[in-house]
Amino acid sequence: MSTQTNKTVSSKAKKVTTHVLLEMKEKGEKIAMLTAYDFSMARLIDQAGIDVILVGDSASNVMAGHETTLPITLDQMIYHAASVIRGIQSSLVVVDLPFGTYQGNSKEALNSSIRIMKESGAHAVKMEGGSEIIESVLRIVSAGIPVMGHLGLMPQSIYKYGTYVVRAKESEEADKLISDAIKLEEAGCFAIVLEKIPATLAEKVAKTVRIPVIGIGAGGDVDGQVLVLHDMLGITQEFSPRFLRRYGNLADQIKSGVSAYIEDVKSLDFPNKNEQY
Repeated sequence: MSTQTNKTVSSKAKKVTTHVLLEMKEKGEKIAMLTAYDFSMARLIDQAGIDVILVGDSASNVMAGHETTLPITLDQMIYHAASVIRGIQSSLVVVDLPFGTYQGNSKEALNSSIRIMKESGAHAVKMEGGSEIIESVLRIVSAGIPVMGHLGLMPQSIYKYGTYVVRAKESEEADKLISDAIKLEEAGCFAIVLEKIPATLAEKVAKTVRIPVIGIGAGGDVDGQVLVLHDMLGITQEFSPRFLRRYGNLADQIKSGVSAYIEDVKSLDFPNKNEQY
């Protein structure tokens, strides 16, 4: 299949929808997904042609400086999501349901999802978990809200795991992951994110379910990829897993620009006569 043919689905769509993503999988066109948390970054990556923007609870790490994703609140997620929505024209915007807003209570899960959709204008929500969240998925989908699943390494459960190592390496956990993926599809999820699992297992899941499977540290034989924007642009420097490819080094560029500005201010070089009224 030629590159030009692969581009037809996303390039023809004025707005990316869940249906467009399904068509992309059927046609073999890979889905490109990145996180964003604010208007300016969302506008830039939307203009660059990103298919899906995830307003991730990773905002807890890269925007607020927390060690884990657990502290971020529903109100904060809605704030970030609304900022992103104001910056986009064509991307599909998916918002993470933060920790504590859906686990073990399907009514609360629905209410949290409704708040996100009504108050931010987002297009879908994302939830971590398999069989244990099926009741919530069914309730949310029945209300007309699209749901993206998330299996494998689930950062909201980090204290349960105790480590960020690769998940589902053993057959028992791998079998459960495949079973959970099927259950999520049957419950109505439009896509699933697989995080930090063996590439062969991710490929098997992608071939087993009809809905798109988007990987992060899950190899190349899935239907798309997602990375945290601040990681792939080199704004954050501390996080450097094997699956991360840096497409820029903005940390050094930003520090260099700020250093030059400081020097110009202190030397009276800025502002010059052309930069004043």
